[in-house]
Amino acid sequence: MSSLYTIQEGSASQREEVLRAMPRMAELGAPLRERAVSAWVSAWLASSHASLEEMPYSLQAPDYRLLDHTNEVADAGILLADYAHGRWGVGLDQDILLAALLLHDIDKALLYMRANGTVAADPARAGLPHGVLGAMLLREAGLPDEVVTLVGTHATTSPVKTGGAEAWVLHYADLFACDHAFRLAPGTVPFFQRT
Repeated sequence: MSSLYTIQEGSASQREEVLRAMPRMAELGAPLRERAVSAWVSAWLASSHASLEEMPYSLQAPDYRLLDHTNEVADAGILLADYAHGRWGVGLDQDILLAALLLHDIDKALLYMRANGTVAADPARAGLPHGVLGAMLLREAGLPDEVVTLVGTHATTSPVKTGGAEAWVLHYADLFACDHAFRLAPGTVPFFQRT
């Protein structure tokens, strides 16, 4: 167990809230879905956020919600996966991919907090690179190694890059949704315009 979080089942209403907030979670197979819901409940309860809705996506886009980003990544990822499979014959593990899409930024619930109307790094967790804390939490919550690896290495700043079709789809779905958030945030440059 980590002092950064505790794996918890949560209450029935908290679990229902996670399922309501992330509709694609219901598409996961039962054992994987239950572990993914527990992971989100654990992150939520270990965070400083009273609700899933108030979790921020990033320091650069403080008004953009983590839930919106997560759902956009899941939707874009499924579209990309369907295209890659149908058009190019790329084989993907749908459950592993969908779990990674829904869980890829779970650590942002813990890395960011709201203080005096602004988004700031949580000082207790500020030294951890994005993806690492999420991977730790997911491993402890019993998620498959493939999901843990995808989450732990998906960040553009990760020194390790995972191969495979699921990593490829996660990468582009995440950047696509990131750029949507950054296009909405004043003074922020989307990834596709960065040099």
